[in-house]
Amino acid sequence: MNLAEEFALLAYGNDGAPDTDNVRLDHGLGGALLLELTLSGRLDVEDKKVVVRDGTPTGDPLVDQALARIGADDKRRLPGYWVKKFAKDARKQTLDRLVEQQVLTREQDKVLLVFPRTRYPAPHGVEPVPETEARQRLTAAVSGTGPVEPRTAALCALVAATNLDRKVFRTLDRKRAKARLQEISAGDWAATAVRKTIEEIQTAVIVAVLAASTVSASTS
Repeated sequence: MNLAEEFALLAYGNDGAPDTDNVRLDHGLGGALLLELTLSGRLDVEDKKVVVRDGTPTGDPLVDQALARIGADDKRRLPGYWVKKFAKDARKQTLDRLVEQQVLTREQDKVLLVFPRTRYPAPHGVEPVPETEARQRLTAAVSGTGPVEPRTAALCALVAATNLDRKVFRTLDRKRAKARLQEISAGDWAATAVRKTIEEIQTAVIVAVLAASTVSASTS
């Protein structure tokens, strides 16, 4: 599972509907793709702009498509630019992948017999193994006090940026969970350059979510 797939599994409930709003879901997935590329050593942030350090494909089609889009741009962009760009189609692509892998199923029906709805429940109503494993990693990290490995720390950063901590850590004390998430984000769990890059992406996700939410509220 790449980070976008893990994030999507955590963001969707057992009924196949997202447990967060569309803005946080989409921008979280956009940020997840940047984080995946950062952790794989393909991207870095230099002078607050995203740069390609290694254009070699990772072997993951979804991640490699994102890398190619960044590499084809003749300008260096802020992380927030790519978060917004990827947010436009990352959800469909990620969910399609999860359905193809038979991790989730796709169900289509109509609400009140009029409004079309697509849900993505797990097969047979059983939580997917990758979701369980991701949740266990996150819970162990937030419940513990020691260092956290980079992929788990990056997923923690995404969960915190999109307010999914309320769902993921619902059995833990919220104040304690939030404090630990901040500690993980600031901790020495990765090389300084990688940590700074992830902090930039986390901030970009938060800013994008707030901006989109403000626009939505002003037009509603």
